[in-house]
Amino acid sequence: MKNEILILGKGFIGERLQEALGYNISDRKIYSFTDAESEINKYNPKIVINCIGYNGEKNSVDGCEFDKDKTLFANTCVPIILGEVCLRKKIKLVHISTGYVHCRDLFYSRSKLYAERMLKSLCAEMNVLILRLQLPLDNRPHPKNLLTKLIKYKKVIDIPVSVSYLPDFIKALKYLIDTNAYGIYNLVNKGELKYSELLDTYKKYVPDFDYEIKDLKLNKPNIVLSTKKLERSGFKIRHIKETLEECVQNYENF
Repeated sequence: MKNEILILGKGFIGERLQEALGYNISDRKIYSFTDAESEINKYNPKIVINCIGYNGEKNSVDGCEFDKDKTLFANTCVPIILGEVCLRKKIKLVHISTGYVHCRDLFYSRSKLYAERMLKSLCAEMNVLILRLQLPLDNRPHPKNLLTKLIKYKKVIDIPVSVSYLPDFIKALKYLIDTNAYGIYNLVNKGELKYSELLDTYKKYVPDFDYEIKDLKLNKPNIVLSTKKLERSGFKIRHIKETLEECVQNYENF
């Protein structure tokens, strides 16, 4: 089964999936239908997981506002190209999306929404699975890990958000692939998290760490997503607060 799945995109999520699940991975740049078709032909997979995307420079989606061409091509055009290749070859496509599709004031969000709407029309016909990731939190350091980002700040906001704890995200993704699920799923942990709850857990293990809560103007809304559809699928997703001790302990020992 591992050799039948191809991950496209060697970024944070693609490499994390490959490490955990052992699937083939490619960092081939996709600029055309021909690029996508030749790379898929090389591996001959039954399932393609699209982790290609652009979220701005310095790991901030705000940067997408300044490079709309790159954002639109990576987040909209590439998924549509992959969808067409997979449709013709009768390959299942798993597309990694974002909960920020609900925030249409951001160009990043609109670029993701365009792709979702196009691929959604093919969900039943070609078995497309669209997975919405939100504020990825991992148990190891990485510049795109929510915890790594937060501990660099002295002041943080404290509004409830949905978070995807990556060890649970990976298990849920594998479950949905194994059960041949299709359609759109919010792949976040159950419940809401305030940044202070994560940082207070971190402070237990790093007593010298300190921060304060600040009422800052937000550039994007903090969105809370429902996990009801994921739970109806039979996958038991943990509450995000159940993961914090495990996350921080492993993070500090990594």
